Amino acid sequence: MTAPSPKLSTPLEQGKPRSPAPTTADDGREAPEPNVTGDPFDRDALPTPPGATAALLRSLLDPMKARVAVTTVLLLLQQAAVQAGPLLVAYAIDSAVPAFRRADHGPLIAVALAYLLCALASGVLQWAFIGAAARVNQDVLLDLRGRIFRHAQALSVDFHERYTSGRLISRSTTDVESLRELLNEGLQELVTVVLSFVYISAMLLWLDLGLGAVAVASFVPLYGLVRLYQRRAGRVYRLRSTAIAAVIVKFVETMNGIRPVRAFRREAANDAEFAALNRHHERTNGDAILEMARYVVGSRVVANIAVAGIVLWGAYRVADGTLALGVLAAAVLYLRRLYDPIDRLGMFLNSYQSAAASLEKIAGLLAQVPSVPEPSAPRELPALESEHPGREVVFEGVRFAYRTGGEVLPRFDLTLPAGQTVAVVGSTGAGKSTLAKLLARFYDPSEGRVLLDGVDLRDLAVPELRRGVVMVTQEAFLFSGTVAENIAIGRPDATREEIEQAAKAIGAHDFVSALPDGYDTDVRKRGGRISAGQRQLVAFARALLADPAVLILDEATSSLDIPGERAVQRAMATVLKGRTAVVIAHRLSTVEIADRVLVMEHGRIVEDGTPDELVAGTGRFADLHRAWRDSLA
Repeated sequence: MTAPSPKLSTPLEQGKPRSPAPTTADDGREAPEPNVTGDPFDRDALPTPPGATAALLRSLLDPMKARVAVTTVLLLLQQAAVQAGPLLVAYAIDSAVPAFRRADHGPLIAVALAYLLCALASGVLQWAFIGAAARVNQDVLLDLRGRIFRHAQALSVDFHERYTSGRLISRSTTDVESLRELLNEGLQELVTVVLSFVYISAMLLWLDLGLGAVAVASFVPLYGLVRLYQRRAGRVYRLRSTAIAAVIVKFVETMNGIRPVRAFRREAANDAEFAALNRHHERTNGDAILEMARYVVGSRVVANIAVAGIVLWGAYRVADGTLALGVLAAAVLYLRRLYDPIDRLGMFLNSYQSAAASLEKIAGLLAQVPSVPEPSAPRELPALESEHPGREVVFEGVRFAYRTGGEVLPRFDLTLPAGQTVAVVGSTGAGKSTLAKLLARFYDPSEGRVLLDGVDLRDLAVPELRRGVVMVTQEAFLFSGTVAENIAIGRPDATREEIEQAAKAIGAHDFVSALPDGYDTDVRKRGGRISAGQRQLVAFARALLADPAVLILDEATSSLDIPGERAVQRAMATVLKGRTAVVIAHRLSTVEIADRVLVMEHGRIVEDGTPDELVAGTGRFADLHRAWRDSLA
């Protein structure tokens, strides 16, 4: 009976995301970013540079200056039509009605027609404003979502290994939705209140200087309430934005890991953790509502006192004959029109604080700079000779340490001749996957250079690099879509015939043809419709179709059973033919296809030779090989 090949390391070493933990040289992981918000529920907060939020907002609105100006003019005209109403009422009471009693109907008819026209103009202008503003708002949100998506893809692998996908989802959904609410509703309320204040203050001062002065003076305590609400609510809404992100993160992580959750009976523990996050979100929501309630109550008290005082004083003056009744009626109407939107101003501030907190987090994300930048003056790789599809790889004085200071690879030099297949073995934390990631340029070395046919990887544009170097990972990730689409990822312009030829060469054609729709079968989320071995074969067909000069196989057979491993190994022999290959070996059976073996310990290459040479020796690889042979007995 044939036993499975012994494993040299666990999957944790292979760069899979883990729970945040202090960085150690053994596991080669980075510690999470410091919590800059002071919220224990936000462990991965990103710092937002000063001025980044305002700069982001300007960059979103700058391309739309002309359209913003048009919407502003429409709102100005609409408010002018609205605010003309009380003035017409004052004229009607003081002039048109007395004239009507004298049988002069003209002034009252003119007032009625003017009021009707103002109402009609206000409706038409409001409709035009809403349409123009909606188009601007949707374009801003479209631009912002696109920026988040493009920037997240451009950020380096090390960022995604420490910043969870749940938080990225929160940035592009919940936080963008907060901004949508502000743009669709809040800004109109703010502009309406500001314009009302300007129009009504001017009208009141023109109608009667005394009444106008008292009305304007009443704005002082209201302004104080607004400032107090802004200060208190700003902190609350930042915490609320963090709290909902934590809920989303926990939900996404649990659903993505539902199999180990069920296998290790984590349902109760996860439920308790989710409940704690949910309660924290509930508390922050309650705090936001409480702050809003305080503002609304305070503003209504101030407004009602001001209106009552002005009405009593105005009535006294009307009785005294120093103020016209129509002027008092217009003043009361204007004051009600001014104070009624105060509650709506609170709603705007509510939306504003929520959107400001969200925009700050989005700006923090967009301010992140890729740790693996594009070259300013990219170079091209030299042309390949058709009979030699591989390229030479040189690690020249390379050292690598994470930004937190944990050194993974001490300084070393290594040359891989073109066309050579090199297996890299070693214990967990030895640095095998880090070496592969440096070659794939998921990271840049802290010191030294990685050269491909004499060209520094940092001088290659990403498309040129990905044409030359392809990595097949242990997970063999497949996207939702057809089998053919997944095979063609490396070459989207490939024909169906070329896709099928690649699958046949790998040995995947038979199982693909047996699927319900053949190559047009949807593999569904993460390729869940087919087995792990079949997903690996699709991944190898993808790599073969991409036709790279250098191929990296990172634990490509570690999760497979013996029949699946043998099928993949046959595929590997086809894919690796003539190419330069680095095979991170999880099982010693994988080493049999290699021309050369590197044994790593603590980031250093401790053995280097052909499989036969190392087996015949007395080193670490010979011990592992003897243990493997004994397990097969």
